[in-house]
Amino acid sequence: MEGASRVRSGRMLGAAVAAGVLAASVVVGHAQQAKPTPPVAPASNVKDDDRVRTAEETAEKRLERQRAAMERALFASEEPLPITLIADFKAVNRDRNPESTKVFPGTLVVAGRNGGEDRITVNIRTRGHSRRMSTTCTFAPIRIEFPEKTAGTVFEGHKSLKLGTHCRDVDSYEQYVYREYLAYKIFNRVTARSFRARLASATYVDVSNNKPFSSRSGLFIEDDDDVARRLGGVTTELQGMSFSHVDMESMTLIGLFEYMIGNTDMSLLKLHNIILVRASNGVVYPVPYDFDYSGLVNARYAVPAQALNLSTVRERLYRGPCLTQEDLAPILTRLGGMRENILSIYDTVPALENGYRKDAKSYLDSFFKIIEKPGDVKRAFIDGCNRKAM
Repeated sequence: MEGASRVRSGRMLGAAVAAGVLAASVVVGHAQQAKPTPPVAPASNVKDDDRVRTAEETAEKRLERQRAAMERALFASEEPLPITLIADFKAVNRDRNPESTKVFPGTLVVAGRNGGEDRITVNIRTRGHSRRMSTTCTFAPIRIEFPEKTAGTVFEGHKSLKLGTHCRDVDSYEQYVYREYLAYKIFNRVTARSFRARLASATYVDVSNNKPFSSRSGLFIEDDDDVARRLGGVTTELQGMSFSHVDMESMTLIGLFEYMIGNTDMSLLKLHNIILVRASNGVVYPVPYDFDYSGLVNARYAVPAQALNLSTVRERLYRGPCLTQEDLAPILTRLGGMRENILSIYDTVPALENGYRKDAKSYLDSFFKIIEKPGDVKRAFIDGCNRKAM
């Protein structure tokens, strides 16, 4: 949920990864033959996770990871997942330093896949920037880390997951969880190069008295590395990328999608709310996340960046690559053909407020009306388009 520039611990580029046929017309190409490299003496200051994967890693193993990521039990259902999270939440919610990585012990309780319940030892910590501030949210977004194996549970295969929370313990803020979830579902239908999301019915219990203090909906977001594995690639954290450095069709599709939902809270240049997946053919694919600052979600705390000169987050601004109308036409035609498919998503969450359901469909429909008219397309995506990645 929270937008934070992605600067993970510097994985090295050039890793050879398996190719595979992906869903929804996504193809990342054929695996390249890596040249054998001479053995290198291990360096004590280099972590195993940071080492370049070598050609000794077989295609079969790489494809196995891809299949495992595709088949995660957590994302096998669209039903909200009931969970109970037990921790010292008074201490957790005092940790509001955006630079803090302090973790707190906890227990995650979930129904067992074969009956009974699974009690999983976890570490939790607050995360994000603006939503981590107590002035914005009284209940911060959370990252759940799994220090122990989770085999046989719905969380099998996961090392850590983001849990988007309700921000404030009132019904209107809980609605933002549903709203952002549906933004993820829209992009899932547009392309497989997208983050998966799963709603949760979360009960929070403080260890001080072992009593529940809040029961609200939450949102599990797919791990970055699992997204990359599904797409037959690995993540890379190079900042300062321009449009020419990434797959143009994917970047254009992202720009149009973000315009559709009224989201300007993203940056390719700074890797803000975008991850990069490097495929085996060397092509870099951007994948966006965090949509709570979009006009479609329309959260009370969301404001556009001052530099953009927008009055509200409901005002749209295209921030994708500058192309001609001829270049844009195939993608716009594709999106236009998905209108009913996209609008129908808003009938899949019964807990969504009916007033918002109607408003969201109207806001999205205004996008589809724009892309139907050449003059509106020119004004929205061509006139004044910034040719530099933002």
